[in-house]
Amino acid sequence: MEFSQDARGRYQELVALFTATFTASEGASEGTLIGDLVRNQLSRTPAADLYVFTAESDGVAIGGAVFTRLTYDQDDRSVFVLGPVAVATERQGQGIGRQLLTYALQALRKAGIDIAVTYGDPNYYSRVGFAPVTGALIPAPFTLQYPEGWLAQSLAETEITPLKGTAHCVEAFNDPAFW
Repeated sequence: MEFSQDARGRYQELVALFTATFTASEGASEGTLIGDLVRNQLSRTPAADLYVFTAESDGVAIGGAVFTRLTYDQDDRSVFVLGPVAVATERQGQGIGRQLLTYALQALRKAGIDIAVTYGDPNYYSRVGFAPVTGALIPAPFTLQYPEGWLAQSLAETEITPLKGTAHCVEAFNDPAFW
């Protein structure tokens, strides 16, 4: 298995992976919603605001993780939100997601990103260093349906201090349905 930060030319393959994975686990409407999200992230997000990581086996993408920039009106720290992440249904339970996220977070550290956040299952994401945070510490762009799923980790050598100002996400994520 190989990990990569270069998804150019693989956008359709990744959209199909995310659509199929979320359809299998959450149903067709969720699969379509997440597939469209990934399509919009990959096609509409400026390169400086997007990181895409893949896991592949025999030249086929079996996992993907998308990180997009969050900005804060009164804070210049570099913050990226993870979402979505997928591993092909038939390859789940093999540690691929954990390995992919470990690879991605290390690459973000090397790129000088200060903070990574995600919105998901604390039990899963704690395996790669995410921990619950409050909206007072890291404001979300929208009201969270499940505030207990708001997670973060410092990628710098410092503890996270409150981010200041209103949070803004990339266009593809600028919809309360995702929060």
